[in-house]
Amino acid sequence: MQNGTAIEIKALKKIYENGFKALNGVNLEIRRGEIFALLGPNGAGKTTLINAVCGIVRPSSGTVAIGGYDNISQYRKARSLVGLVPQELSTDSFETVWNTVTFSRGLFGKANNPRHIEDVLKRLSLWDKKDEQIRHLSGGMKRRVMVAKALSHEPEILFLDEPTAGVDVELRKSMWAQVRSLRETGITIILTTHYIEEAQEMADRVGIINKGELILTEDKKTLMQKMGKRQMIFVLREQLTTIPSELGSYPLTLEKDDNGGKLILTYDAETENDISDVLDNLKSHGIRPKDIYSHQSSLEEIFIELVEVK
Repeated sequence: MQNGTAIEIKALKKIYENGFKALNGVNLEIRRGEIFALLGPNGAGKTTLINAVCGIVRPSSGTVAIGGYDNISQYRKARSLVGLVPQELSTDSFETVWNTVTFSRGLFGKANNPRHIEDVLKRLSLWDKKDEQIRHLSGGMKRRVMVAKALSHEPEILFLDEPTAGVDVELRKSMWAQVRSLRETGITIILTTHYIEEAQEMADRVGIINKGELILTEDKKTLMQKMGKRQMIFVLREQLTTIPSELGSYPLTLEKDDNGGKLILTYDAETENDISDVLDNLKSHGIRPKDIYSHQSSLEEIFIELVEVK
């Protein structure tokens, strides 16, 4: 791949016959070797975008280059670089794991390579299941087989469309670890997910799509710093009716409850605040918190805020 770019998407549109705009001028560059998480509500265009890149859906206009190859005029070369794990579990239930993965490699015209298939199955903790029929596997194991199929022809880019859908929390975390290990081999990974914590845990960069438009792409850490809010919560011993006017210079809000209530100091993640100064001012007004703890916005909170604004 050239210039560190795995995928380059320019002005991509998909408009269906009924006039529905599934994609509306998407521009996106995926860097080689990164984990890129594509987030968005149901119907936002996540799967349509992946299918357009992989050549399953033909766009109305715009271009996609995969490793420098146009995905329409140079389809075979472009598609050979890509492994796709779709949402649906589509495998032959009566076939063995080994035969299923080996057959997928053959579909790309690749010569038989038992050593590579063995390596893939071991990396995905499927080696001890290699002779079992797919129908005897759990849902989590079946999803791993889908990943193995996508890796069978040694792609440089791996698309994971909702990779842990229907998988329990323990297996989900195991899948996260396996995805990270795949990235360490040099594979570029693009995932769509409904699990915001999945993106927060794994992604290097995050893209947010809504109503067919990519409304933001940002390094995850930068996004958290830019948009993440930090809060210092002071749990009160006694209920306050109002915040003293002398404390008006601080961004404080009062949250009342059946106990003493809370004073909440909210500030940008990049803002420096001297908490000891705040405590001194509270104390001077007879406010002595019985507990203090902090909270920082999660990626989920940032995502909800962005989508609601859009």
